[in-house]
Amino acid sequence: MPRTLTPALRRAAFAASFLLILSALPASAQDADILHRTVDELAAAINDQVVEWRRDIHANPELGMQEFRTAGLVAEHLESLGIEVATGVGGTGVVGTLRGARPGPVVALRADMDGLPVTELADVPFASQVTTTWQGREVGVMHACGHDNHVAILMGVASILAEMRDDLPGTVKFIFQPAEEGPGGAAPMLADGAFEDPRPDAVFGLHVFPSPAGTIMYRTGGMLASSDGLRIVVRGVQTHGAMPWAGVDPIATAAQIVVGLQTVVSRQVDLTDSPAIVTVGQIEGGNRGNIIPDTVLMIGTIRTLNPDTREMVHERVRRMAQNIAEANGAEAEVTIDLGYPVTVNDPALTRRMVPSLERVAGEGVVIMPPTTGAEDFSYFAEEVPGMFIGLGVGADDPALVHPNHSPYFYADERALPIGVRAMASLAVDFLSSNPISEDR
Repeated sequence: MPRTLTPALRRAAFAASFLLILSALPASAQDADILHRTVDELAAAINDQVVEWRRDIHANPELGMQEFRTAGLVAEHLESLGIEVATGVGGTGVVGTLRGARPGPVVALRADMDGLPVTELADVPFASQVTTTWQGREVGVMHACGHDNHVAILMGVASILAEMRDDLPGTVKFIFQPAEEGPGGAAPMLADGAFEDPRPDAVFGLHVFPSPAGTIMYRTGGMLASSDGLRIVVRGVQTHGAMPWAGVDPIATAAQIVVGLQTVVSRQVDLTDSPAIVTVGQIEGGNRGNIIPDTVLMIGTIRTLNPDTREMVHERVRRMAQNIAEANGAEAEVTIDLGYPVTVNDPALTRRMVPSLERVAGEGVVIMPPTTGAEDFSYFAEEVPGMFIGLGVGADDPALVHPNHSPYFYADERALPIGVRAMASLAVDFLSSNPISEDR
């Protein structure tokens, strides 16, 4: 991997810096236009390298908290740009801090680095051949969710903003996060000081989706769902299957609970305001057809797109399960394991930054429908105002379009320069249009 910028990139950076030096006016539309053109020129100049990074990372995926090679590649690149680097943050995370030459606010940009235990079936020359041991068996490893694109894009953004540092009013923190797919890397990074010294005023993140290549998607408010684990243990009284009246049937009770839980969503949640899902995906109980067991285990997931709805659904799931069990003479022990929170795009920040996206993608900027997948970018956005966007990487050929996590997931690399320009523009525009925080 090259450690320095290409001659073409350096020439473009010099020309852009020269134009900025010539401008003696205070911040204005003219200055913003110069910054935007600089971002665009540098993004075009570095695109081949971004593609090279993406393919290298795609061919060498690593599972969560095992991203040693990827983190090393990232750290080496950031250091080559003269960016302050901290490694091992929250496990295998990397934080780069770029301090602009002018005072200003602080913005954080985040990319996740981990792959999935999926054997790749996509027909690309750089397909992953990596295998590893997962849950006691050998599996393939693949960037089936597209995080290789996220890392390469943010590495490209770091190159651009490092070249523009003399004209940057503020500081950029580059957050390269492990284990988004699990066990979760955002919370450990925050606990390890990723948002300290200095603390960001806002955070931006990006995720690729199999939408038309180059489209940018956003949503104000809840964009991605919370993801909470549901575990219900129904306890009855074991008896002979021929004499059910002599015991308490936890299987019949569990069946009623499954049906009852669906009414929590269909009859107790205002679905015009915020979608919600309660799914029971596993039921275990009994070992013989003529024995009613004493216990049934139910395991599921709860998804919501509003923090208040999340709290309400949890309470009503508990009440529904426990009351149905009590009505049958059984007991229900309900455990809800809190997972990733709702990913909420700060309304004021989102409204302010949409023009930056529209400058990059024009009519390709669309409002994203609510998505019940989850993302631990949510933890960063709970700390400071955040905005999470989607980048379409779907190919023109429908046969190549597959969902995230598919072994056939394919990313059209025409979208990479759009992603680089979008993330760099969000950072530059936020820094240029925001006053210094009072605590700076």
